[in-house]
Amino acid sequence: MNTLKRKISLLQATAINMIDMVGIGPFVVMPLVVSYFHNGLFLWAWIFGAMVAFIDGMIWSELGAKYPLAGGTYNFHRIAFGEKGGRLMSFLFVWQTSIQAPLVVASGAIGFAQYLSYLVDLSFWEQKAVSGGLVIVIFLLLYRKIETIGKISVVLGTIVILTILWIIISGLSHQQHAVNLIPVNGESFFNKDFVSAIGLGSVQTVYAYLGYYNVCHLGGEIKNPGRNIPRSIFISIAGIALLYLLMNLSVMSVMPWQSVKESDKFLVSSFMENLFGGNAAVLVTPLILCIALSSLFAVVLGYSRVPYAAAVDGNFFKVFSKLHPTKDFPHISLIVLCATGFLFSLIFKLGDAIKAILAMRILVQFIGQAVGVVLLRKRFGSKELPFKMWLFPIPVILSIAVWIFLFVSTGRFALYGGLFATAGIVVYFLKERLVNKKKSRLL
Repeated sequence: MNTLKRKISLLQATAINMIDMVGIGPFVVMPLVVSYFHNGLFLWAWIFGAMVAFIDGMIWSELGAKYPLAGGTYNFHRIAFGEKGGRLMSFLFVWQTSIQAPLVVASGAIGFAQYLSYLVDLSFWEQKAVSGGLVIVIFLLLYRKIETIGKISVVLGTIVILTILWIIISGLSHQQHAVNLIPVNGESFFNKDFVSAIGLGSVQTVYAYLGYYNVCHLGGEIKNPGRNIPRSIFISIAGIALLYLLMNLSVMSVMPWQSVKESDKFLVSSFMENLFGGNAAVLVTPLILCIALSSLFAVVLGYSRVPYAAAVDGNFFKVFSKLHPTKDFPHISLIVLCATGFLFSLIFKLGDAIKAILAMRILVQFIGQAVGVVLLRKRFGSKELPFKMWLFPIPVILSIAVWIFLFVSTGRFALYGGLFATAGIVVYFLKERLVNKKKSRLL
């Protein structure tokens, strides 16, 4: 049987993470985040999001460096929770990924179509046609060898960085007013409205940061993973956090935050139009759309390895374990993920997709991994870890607390996420019962 080849370098791994993180997310959620804060302190939602990513990044780095296997969380859970618990947790991860991953693809495609309407007046169904068509384009781009994909990622990553730098430099060189980082007029951080705004805003900003761990899903294809996986995670988090903060500072030092509404879908394009006229807005909008395409490219690449890893392990449908006969990538997994993402892009609204994504990930993936890293240290110790998180177990405790806070902040989607996880448990035990009955009949 063919196996995955380690051909992705540190530069390529970092580029894959960064283009995953910077999709259409920061552009479409920026007006939402600003509208939640009635005191202009919206930068704190982006700072909080960066802190969440950094703390959780330590958990991913320790696990990814020690267990650099295709599928990321699937294998982390399988190893951390023991034979029985591991099969349950890893199954639950694939279970939620089967819905959550296509939702991620759909959210990016929907955001792309929504932002394209700045240039072209699109009806509802025309937007849906664009979002579905984008998923097909991503599929065609990814249907090739991994070393070619690594090179494409570097090119797309360069476009991402240069576009955001243009936005940042444009705003900072034309500042019209200050952006506050501390309360004014006798206000305080310690009040209910600010905490509520942080919760609502951070649901959006954390969504914009997601992707710093994408390299872990590609663990079986990373060169020198013990070193390159942690480095790519922290470099991408630091780089993107700086770019996000500067971009928000830049845009909102030109556009008065008091005038920004939740419905301002094209805030960045309007910002460029305000500074340089319509031609600049027409130029920056396709670049933003290219960023959205780049992110979808990285997202689908990483998630296509999850069903493959589970199938190889015998914990998912066997057909997903197949690699392309000449290009050495899990093509069945890629086909199914894109087909489901295409369907979801026609069904969901962007705001609902974002909240559903976060709610579904938190319980099984993020909190599950935080518990798993503790179990692994207890069982095997920390002497042979290629990367050890700093100040253990403080990052684990903080991570669990923050994820619970964000889970509650998703509102009704927290209930949906819990119900979906519960349904996964029921399905798992029914599946195991059927397998055991089949074995007993054979005996």
